[in-house]
Amino acid sequence: MAGSDILTGKIVATARGVGYFRRPDDEEGDLEIAPERMKMALHNDLVEVRALGTKSPWGKPQGEVVKILERNKEQFVGTLIAVKGKDFFFLRPDDKRMYKDIFVHSSKALGGKDGDKALVKLVSWPDPMKSPDGEVLRVIGRKGDHNTEMISIVLESGFDAEFSKEIENEAEQEKRKYQNELQAILDNPASNNRRDYRDVPTFTIDPADAKDFDDALSFKTNQNGTYEIGVHIADVSHFVREGTPLDKEALKRGTSIYLVDRTIPMLPEILSNDLCSLNANEPKFAFSAIFTIDKDAQVKDRWFGKTIINSDKRFTYEDAQETLDKKSGVFFEELNTLNVLAKKLSAEKTRKGAIAFETEEIKFVLDEEGRPIKVIKKIRGDTHKLVEDFMLLANREVAKHMSDAIGDKAGATMVYRIHDLPDPEKIENLAIFLKALGFNLNHKNGVATAKDLNKMLEEIEGTPNETLIKTAAIRSMSKAVYSTKNIGHFGLAFEYYTHFTSPIRRYPDLIVHRLLERQLTGGKIGADEYAKFQRICEDCTEREINAAEAERNSVKLKQVEFMQNRIGDVFEAAISGVSEWGIYVEEIETKAEGMIKFKDMTDDHYELDQKNYAVVGQNSKKRYSLGDRVKVKLMVADPDRRQLDFVMAE
Repeated sequence: MAGSDILTGKIVATARGVGYFRRPDDEEGDLEIAPERMKMALHNDLVEVRALGTKSPWGKPQGEVVKILERNKEQFVGTLIAVKGKDFFFLRPDDKRMYKDIFVHSSKALGGKDGDKALVKLVSWPDPMKSPDGEVLRVIGRKGDHNTEMISIVLESGFDAEFSKEIENEAEQEKRKYQNELQAILDNPASNNRRDYRDVPTFTIDPADAKDFDDALSFKTNQNGTYEIGVHIADVSHFVREGTPLDKEALKRGTSIYLVDRTIPMLPEILSNDLCSLNANEPKFAFSAIFTIDKDAQVKDRWFGKTIINSDKRFTYEDAQETLDKKSGVFFEELNTLNVLAKKLSAEKTRKGAIAFETEEIKFVLDEEGRPIKVIKKIRGDTHKLVEDFMLLANREVAKHMSDAIGDKAGATMVYRIHDLPDPEKIENLAIFLKALGFNLNHKNGVATAKDLNKMLEEIEGTPNETLIKTAAIRSMSKAVYSTKNIGHFGLAFEYYTHFTSPIRRYPDLIVHRLLERQLTGGKIGADEYAKFQRICEDCTEREINAAEAERNSVKLKQVEFMQNRIGDVFEAAISGVSEWGIYVEEIETKAEGMIKFKDMTDDHYELDQKNYAVVGQNSKKRYSLGDRVKVKLMVADPDRRQLDFVMAE
């Protein structure tokens, strides 16, 4: 068969061992690959496949894996299952897309016992009909233990939960070096080559449980009535230099992870919570974006450079909001003016077509053993939006400055945060979905403008289906990614956008700091670096996706645990999805999603009406449609699957 008949790409695997491969033309749909033709390919592996020219009994074009080019991952977290009377275990993977249990001989189990969670590496897989061989890299702890399960989620996502001694030692060395540098500046201010902002009113605004503070705002009024507003970002690049072990570790991680009970930082705590954290009443090194802004929130001038600052106060969002609400307190005038300007920045963004997505989020209160005892809905007040709007301003202006500075010069490189236009097919599907719920999305052949989307979002505001529709709309959007090629940011309606404001927790921000400093100091960016930075962009985008999955899994686990003591209770839920095997519902209080299987809907024989996003009883014609509110009874809460099973309540 000719080489052109071979397709290369990533494969999707299911828990049943069936694979799906998306063809570039996508005219005939995905290729379905039966388990016996998977050739031991696993989920997200880079593979070569070939179309067979045949179809399955249900009409799917069939294919087969020809060759595995690159494994997506070779390490899996799961539960060790002892085989009675034998000297080996099987590891049952947490990731259900790993469709084979892994054989682990007792001599390769590091002392693990039946029921332990472990991290296992694939060693060999000679026979596709048998389990692959593996060895335990780490025994995590007992299945079901809170800490064990959280660490399992981190390791399963491909991240390290701890730092090596080498990395911790390097962080300690950076701290000692910084203390000497700072003392030299304090002893001899004339030696300081940074702009000194220690006398300008400055504060941080963060969540109450935040431990790292990577951004601060400063404010003063100029004599001509304009305002000088500083967005000060921790100068991480001063401590994490390219090519050092610290830098390599940060690149490997790519991002911090925020689980329900902890943060797995990108940098050791000596850096993230101390050296690079803009703690109150401590002189700190920053990389700053200083803006001269008029009363209409128009940027009249901007300056970027290294500074030394001193945060005068650490606000929580709630503290700052209370100051605004009471119209008095420390820094009220500064906060109030910033709030007025932020609203104008936001209005301008909306006028230019930014899409107003705000979805409801929840937070768990845990007891001492990590059990969820309360669910709280997060509230976004003016102070959340204030900080967000000034961070967006800094990110936009840095991107614009760099684009203006480097232009189309050969080899000139910048890291952008880009967001492409939505896929027309997804927009058409979204429009059909909305029509089924009684709403309209204006579009032309699947092309909808930001104005069209915002009009739809205004129409659904306050309706029972608002959250459901927003979730569906977000899923129809393209995903924001990092790239060296700027195409703008559709969702924010920005022609130029980057990530500059969180280098403690995002590696691309650290790269942006280095590139900006290089440009400001006249340094050159070699043409041969373009490919390197693009590869970093792609890797960091993938790490971001993995981190988001870990965060979702930690929330799902706590949602299920919270519901475990409520089996048999009746809840109000919204139908969030329909499929060939049942109805998905989202419980209103916890936003936990579960399923009602058709086999448990015994009052009739239900079938999917795919066109109208509904299921219909064949005898009674009873209809359950997407978005309907229903009463459901919880039957099963399974932490292993992180799933809930419901039935319709009488």
